[in-house]
Amino acid sequence: MHLELPRTRLQSLKDFIKHYLMIVLSILTALGLEAWIEHVHHKHAAEEASVRIDAEIQQNLAEIERVLEHDRARMEALAHLRDVLAADIKAHASDETIRQHAHANAPDGLYLDYRWPVLRREAWDLAVANQSASWIDNERLRAYSSIYASQTASLNNLAADIPLVLNGPHAMDMGLDFDNDDYQPRELLHVASQMAGTVHEVVSMLDGLHKRIEAAIAADKQHGHS
Repeated sequence: MHLELPRTRLQSLKDFIKHYLMIVLSILTALGLEAWIEHVHHKHAAEEASVRIDAEIQQNLAEIERVLEHDRARMEALAHLRDVLAADIKAHASDETIRQHAHANAPDGLYLDYRWPVLRREAWDLAVANQSASWIDNERLRAYSSIYASQTASLNNLAADIPLVLNGPHAMDMGLDFDNDDYQPRELLHVASQMAGTVHEVVSMLDGLHKRIEAAIAADKQHGHS
């Protein structure tokens, strides 16, 4: 802030007071203008950041929906294979019959093939890095924060939970044995059940994440944000 003050000799107390008031007024005007400019800048930066973050969140939602469609289909296929094997074993079907039914319901082999969406967060990270996030409305900022925290938590939970459901190395071995038609039906049932349970866990996590993101968006809109 730079002020150009009049350089005149003060002839009286009245002149001094007038001069002093001019200085004060100039300072207040300059400070007010500077604050207004800064406010406009912050508001513009916050709006730009919100536009980028909103677009990123919508992109992530679309990616979750795309992956969910694939994973649900895979879950249903593995669950059907599991149920067919369980029914055959319960009915004391011959090993040959079980093998025929197994290969008929898994013609491409025994494999897991669940997918997890690539959830972007560049817009959010940029807003945090350049501090424009701090100028976003508190309610909206809280919604954004909860969405990105949910994304991170879901991925961490997936990494922690999958080993509890699936014996990965054993499943890979069974996949090879299935291709070579060299396996015990009950052992195949166990692995198929683990695979179906694993994909079910993934689908549940993604479905929950999708609902939490939509709930955060809805809550933000209730506070008057579009």
